[in-house]
Amino acid sequence: MKNILVATDFSPEAHHAFEVAVQLAQLTGGQLTLLHVLEDADEPGGAFSTVGGPVSGHSIDQIFTIKLMEATKRRMHALEAEAAEWAPGVPVQDVVEVARVGEGILTAIERYGADLVVVGARGHGAMEHFFVSSTTERLIRLAPCPVLTVKHPQPAFKVQNIVFPSDFSAEAAGALDGLRQVLAAFPDATLHLLHVAAGAGGHVAQQQMQDFAQQHQLAHCLTAEIDANRTSVGIEEYARRVAADVVVIPTHVRSGLSHFLGTSIAETVATHAFPPVLTYHLAG
Repeated sequence: MKNILVATDFSPEAHHAFEVAVQLAQLTGGQLTLLHVLEDADEPGGAFSTVGGPVSGHSIDQIFTIKLMEATKRRMHALEAEAAEWAPGVPVQDVVEVARVGEGILTAIERYGADLVVVGARGHGAMEHFFVSSTTERLIRLAPCPVLTVKHPQPAFKVQNIVFPSDFSAEAAGALDGLRQVLAAFPDATLHLLHVAAGAGGHVAQQQMQDFAQQHQLAHCLTAEIDANRTSVGIEEYARRVAADVVVIPTHVRSGLSHFLGTSIAETVATHAFPPVLTYHLAG
């Protein structure tokens, strides 16, 4: 997680994501690509970089795009200066893509070789669910790298407690490669293996979770089970209880759903007081 892409629309929520991305780059010795996507109806697949790339043509729409690009560059450069103040020595480049938002982010991931994308999630009501399902949910499903969704301010982001909710079935082993990458980035963090028992018959034996930890040689590990009427509610309650810094949720590539949790990432992220959520694709 050393080549970090952070997508911004200059909203407060995007700035929360920016804060986390800068701090992660500093913690991991990584570099940061700051991305803004300008939606352009005439050229949805076009791409521009703030380090160059002329705009051809002289239509009013194109002139408007040029002016908007110039204003965007100024805002991006201000964020670069902010990053330099917070984390001197962290390499930062700023990029503007002219495309639809989802396609622009996916294009930038490939073009700049990102191994982590950081995005902001908005609000805590119906509109947030729309935002998550329409943009972040699609990104989670299609991005070839992990996606970290940040909802709240994180001015002093330190990863000391990582929550990994699962059903600890045989399929859970497919999540281990991604989980180990997270643990390698934060070797001193405590890993919380969590099972949420939603309804009768949903309990998993503590011994099963302990065996899972031993079998896969997971160090600094605690196990817990919590009862809740919904999986997302149980995760949120436990995350608050242990002051979780990150919740890690593996997903299926095609659906963006977590088999373990029986829920969409949108539902999980949409809970009111959630810490950053890291999603990645299950192996295989």
